Amino acid sequence: MKALIVLEDGTTFWGKSFTGRGEVFGEIVFNTAMTGYQEILTDPSYRGQIVTMTYPLIGNYGVNDEDNESLRIQVEAFVVREYQPFYSNWRAKRSLGDWLKSQGVLGIEQVDTRAITRHIRLAGAMKAGISTEDLNPSSLLEKVKAAPGLVGRDLVKEVTCNKPYRWVNGEVKDFFPFDPKGGFRVVVIDCGLKFNQLRLMEERGLQLLVVPATTSAEEILSYEPDGVFFSNGPGDPAAVPYVVETAKKLLGKKPIFGICLGHQMIGQALGASTYKLKFGHRGANQPVKDLATGRIEITSQNHGFCVRKEELPKEVEISHINLNDGTLEGIKHRELPLFSVQYHPENAPGPHDSVYLFDRFVDMIKAFAEGKYQ
Repeated sequence: MKALIVLEDGTTFWGKSFTGRGEVFGEIVFNTAMTGYQEILTDPSYRGQIVTMTYPLIGNYGVNDEDNESLRIQVEAFVVREYQPFYSNWRAKRSLGDWLKSQGVLGIEQVDTRAITRHIRLAGAMKAGISTEDLNPSSLLEKVKAAPGLVGRDLVKEVTCNKPYRWVNGEVKDFFPFDPKGGFRVVVIDCGLKFNQLRLMEERGLQLLVVPATTSAEEILSYEPDGVFFSNGPGDPAAVPYVVETAKKLLGKKPIFGICLGHQMIGQALGASTYKLKFGHRGANQPVKDLATGRIEITSQNHGFCVRKEELPKEVEISHINLNDGTLEGIKHRELPLFSVQYHPENAPGPHDSVYLFDRFVDMIKAFAEGKYQ
């Protein structure tokens, strides 16, 4: 089925739908990961975006029941060079196309994804529309221009959980109190989290309570946590002031760890602003340098905004930088129990170079409990 892709600047691409009819709009971005399309599709940070994969063959290992990073597909649409419906993997349960169809998400193939990627790199990420119904470029372009963009848009409220829940043995459970005889207690602020963050923290013996992003600092403290975690999430970090306010009220009261959007929330709470990158960092091969050790980590990333490092107060130490463009990738407070990173140390998909940060979080919680931050 013929499909038309129109970018906000009028650039057009043609392809074919492998999931049926549809019409959708969003910001078009590219991801350079060679595998992990299931995790990418279920990452809530992609809400509001059309994802183009740079790797040319997608779908060959199908979809399984274990690798989802949230409860549903989050992308607006999925664009690939070549879709392979005949999957082969011992864990696979269904084809990528059938899975996309079951959730009403457009999948487009036979597109020159190299040309899309090059265009985005030169012109920047922008709004786009995909349609199998309206094949008139001029008509579809008008719809694209009228569609909402990401700047100034709060997408966190679309992906956060509706009510608190516990994460136990790798599954979502109804809310119940922390076990006073269990491990350290952590409240996870769900801005659009990926499940692998919860898996890795549970592996380290932490008890986890996940709460909606709108939860107040007062309610979070009422659970008497030993630590607070700010998750990743979608959209413009400047459009989520309520989470920033929560972070401000929690500074110094509990050990805090933030990832991606969580890092941006913490950065704003510390006094810095955020800005939009030209085409963002999305993939599983971004080099990041740990300034304390000199160690280079190959990281998984998915973000289109960044914290202005020059606006951070002197009490905050820059801990990590991106080696491709020098942008801020991590911070650490010199006095308070607080650190955060812009990238995704939980991988899923991607390399495991940065998993040590979850151990660092546990160590920080232990040190705080022993009074070392008094």
